[in-house]
Amino acid sequence: MSATVRSGEATVAAHSAALKRELGLTDLVFTQILFVVGLPWVGVAAKQGPAHVVFWLVALTLFYVPSAVVITYLNRLMPLEGGLYQWAKLGFNELTGFLVAWNLWLFAILNTSETGLQATQYFVYLAGPRVEWLASSRWFIALVSTAIMAALVAVTIVGLNIGKWVHKAGGAMLVLMFAALLLLPWLNLRAGVLASFHPLATASPVISLMSLNLLGKMGFGAFGGFEYVAIHAGECRNPVRSIAWSVVIAAPIIAVMFILGTSSVLALVPIDRIDLIAPIPQVLSEGFRPLGAAAVVAPLAILAMLCIRIAQASVMFTGNTRLPMVAGWDGLLPAWFTRVHPRFKTPVNSILFVGAATLALSIVGLIGVGKQEAFQLLWNASAIFYALTYVVMFAIPLAGRRGVRLQADRAPRVVQVCAVSALVMTLLFLALSIVPIVQVESRLVFALKISSLVVALNAVGAAIFLLKRSRDGAHRDDL
Repeated sequence: MSATVRSGEATVAAHSAALKRELGLTDLVFTQILFVVGLPWVGVAAKQGPAHVVFWLVALTLFYVPSAVVITYLNRLMPLEGGLYQWAKLGFNELTGFLVAWNLWLFAILNTSETGLQATQYFVYLAGPRVEWLASSRWFIALVSTAIMAALVAVTIVGLNIGKWVHKAGGAMLVLMFAALLLLPWLNLRAGVLASFHPLATASPVISLMSLNLLGKMGFGAFGGFEYVAIHAGECRNPVRSIAWSVVIAAPIIAVMFILGTSSVLALVPIDRIDLIAPIPQVLSEGFRPLGAAAVVAPLAILAMLCIRIAQASVMFTGNTRLPMVAGWDGLLPAWFTRVHPRFKTPVNSILFVGAATLALSIVGLIGVGKQEAFQLLWNASAIFYALTYVVMFAIPLAGRRGVRLQADRAPRVVQVCAVSALVMTLLFLALSIVPIVQVESRLVFALKISSLVVALNAVGAAIFLLKRSRDGAHRDDL
């Protein structure tokens, strides 16, 4: 390993010593489940009918398992606070690392900023028709967004000794909800409502551009996220062992949740009536109605989904606050971002900055900008930002500099094969996100617009990096 890489790792380790090591294996397992499992995916997959089993298995084979192998390998080599940012920086160079953090930050801040709007919708579902007007009230949505963001900031400043319980509770609630989802068809079968139920019944999918699009989404889209907890490697008690085992334990649980959850949707809801936005409350309502419990279960399911969504936002927000801090450690952002709270040992300035930026973006979306083309393009680009970070991650075992190899000049062959497979799946997702197969006014114009936006925002990130480096160089010359 090169002296530069050793020096970089030593610097990060020294800074990480100021952080509290709060996360153990159980915390990481539930956080993995909470972050990876997206609630709408069982509805999207169910739209394919019995062929969903084939799609899930192919996505598992070509993306899910390979990505878990690569992430485990990279975390073993570089168990550092900042996770993927550090892997990209040490595997390639500081500019690549900064752009990875920049794209990951853009993705996370966009997704977290919509939490207040979603929470408002859940609240309206719970309270009933008499408060439907609140769903269109900008002031109420802004108030809810502010309250949630203030809570996220407060919990994140206090630290993962509290935050991990929010994440564990959200993960446990998600597992319980899926357990009910998996049990419902059998209860309906026993009650005589269903004539038969074969959860693993399958059919051959039609090979088409549409099926490739779905495969890309069910690969990267549904199964992406295992690398996110590695951002907190410096806050884990045993980052190499705990993060690796959290992937090993969570991966099969998540696979079962997705495959059997999709089978439950198909068993209880006609395929043409599946709600692609909120399939789980729909299935719970439909499944418990014949059993006489729908009136009780439906509001509980909505309340649980609200809690899960806020817990997911907490995971994303907490990880996102560490990226400016570690970039500050490397001198890529002002040292202001590295200030650690004297009592809680959390990056308080970075947390406040990310909280303010996220809230500002959520408010901007409420004042009319959200209906404008530029803002919509930004939302469409959010998944592309995330996918770009994965392209770099899978390239590290294939093309990263030899300085990151601890035991050999090249990554093991199995890791390289996994990296190629997962990289191809990610590139498939990227290609079909930039050139959509769904109906748009002009696919070429859409592709040019979204590509230009992604390139422009990455040019902004590169400019920030180069400007900081230029100022540092000028400062050294003056000395």
